[in-house]
Amino acid sequence: PDGARLVASLAASSDVLVENFKVGGLAKYGLDYETLARANPRLIYCSITGFGTSGPYSARPSYDNVALALSGMASLMLDPEAPQVCGPTITDNASGMYACYGILGALYERERTGRGRRVEVNMLEAAISFIPDPFASYTRMGVDNKPLTRVANSHSFAWRCSDGKMLAVQLSSLPKFWQGCCTAFERPELIEDPRFKTRDLRIKNYVELTKLLGETIATKPRAHWMAALEANDVPFAPVHKIDEVYDDPQVRHMGTFYKLRHPAEGEITAIHRPVLIDGAREETTPPPSLGEHTDAILAELGYSREQIARLRADAVV
Repeated sequence: PDGARLVASLAASSDVLVENFKVGGLAKYGLDYETLARANPRLIYCSITGFGTSGPYSARPSYDNVALALSGMASLMLDPEAPQVCGPTITDNASGMYACYGILGALYERERTGRGRRVEVNMLEAAISFIPDPFASYTRMGVDNKPLTRVANSHSFAWRCSDGKMLAVQLSSLPKFWQGCCTAFERPELIEDPRFKTRDLRIKNYVELTKLLGETIATKPRAHWMAALEANDVPFAPVHKIDEVYDDPQVRHMGTFYKLRHPAEGEITAIHRPVLIDGAREETTPPPSLGEHTDAILAELGYSREQIARLRADAVV
């Protein structure tokens, strides 16, 4: 009860509340939007759920992999004969970004109206919205989207070079990239090959083309092919492992990663936001340790030292 009263006090003087409880999880504590908005009509109350606040799935718990599967996204990445989940979190991050722009939109409106809003985001719709192209290709053209559908259409490839390092290329639809690729890979005869002469044929014979070029690329090291691709203005990149990203020349030039000194955790490598305003972005303060600012916030709310000590003791119990 003390914790619920504390959250209500914070919400009464806050701009934004973000929560990701299951549907109705905060209502039993009297911390639902309607209750908190009566005390603070300017409050932006953002709820992130798995499947929305109503409907047959609304009471279910959800995580990244659940939304990946239900949204259709996982079907574009899994081999149905040997399914194995892999890769980074996607729907978690997409949900956070959609929630962020929903909150920012509500704050912008509030500057004009003084009115708060309830913002709702769910992982399922965030995942669906994050991949509009397969849905558009299905509804407009009847395309049966599979793991290779998008990569074949966009002419996306990845190969292993003679030194064991991987190389990625995407040719998209411009003929000059296909021609430059054939030149760079020392296979100019493929330009007139009847199997690959048109873009549609290259899409149809994508697997065969991938294998054929892969055999050529496996004969020389990655640095050789990268130089040749750059000389022919072909879109390419080395396939970095995570620990290699830090030292990439372009990443270092942009200053994407930077160091922070945390008072308890020591040096932290942080990532700059990918948005620049007027060509710049500031460094931030280190993230606080769990509970680092609790006493200061409680003091702002009028709690005495004795009351803060009691709340802390109750929390430990």
